[in-house]
Amino acid sequence: MPLRAYGLTDKGSVRSTNEDCFAVHEELGLCVIADGMGGHNAGEVAARLAVDAVVDFVGRSDESHPFGVDPSLSVDGNLLRTAIHLANMRVRDAAISSLDYAGMGTTIVAARVRGGRLVVAHAGDSRLYLAAGGRLRQLTRDDSWMTAMLAHDPNADPLLLEHHPLRNVLTNVVGSRARTEVHLAEEALFGGELLLLSTDGVHGVLDQERLEQLMLEEEELSAIAHRVISAALARGSRDNCTAVVARYSI
Repeated sequence: MPLRAYGLTDKGSVRSTNEDCFAVHEELGLCVIADGMGGHNAGEVAARLAVDAVVDFVGRSDESHPFGVDPSLSVDGNLLRTAIHLANMRVRDAAISSLDYAGMGTTIVAARVRGGRLVVAHAGDSRLYLAAGGRLRQLTRDDSWMTAMLAHDPNADPLLLEHHPLRNVLTNVVGSRARTEVHLAEEALFGGELLLLSTDGVHGVLDQERLEQLMLEEEELSAIAHRVISAALARGSRDNCTAVVARYSI
């Protein structure tokens, strides 16, 4: 198979439960990560519902698009866009149906590789990085207050914003409202690229330079994933930590 992937999650040393969820389906060329939020075990439920919804829809290869088709996107772009809208509906329906799940939501990032092309769809602050030519690039953009402030004022000092009490507030997640905003990115692949999908328990404590080092130090996908998680925990992450590492080969 052209895409090989390995995922790993750890609840960390502070949280009593793990509200992260991931799925790897090499036969579909699909990797998904979600980071849930909500009281009791609602975050865990939201993340699992969202991941399952995306995997189910992509696995069916359903050509129906109840949320419309964006002509600027590829077939797989529209597929992932629809899948996340369906995930949003599934999480929101569950939140409305039970007081235990009221207010729950989740971030999500999904990547599909097919025919030499990478499609990424996301909502929230879970990320996807692409390593190619010895460099690591972030292909997603966080749906957070801090990102919104920097977009509004490019001259704002990121160091000052990092200490603001609202810096980690999410502005867009799956399940919080009737229709979420789904961001899409598409890119051609040429073989040998590495993908990293991560929750903020990882990239919240490991900057891009450190992640680049970790991605390029090892060959085995499992070794890379274990090193990323271990490094995040060693750096003092207080959140659940999840990483999915994938390699595309021609």
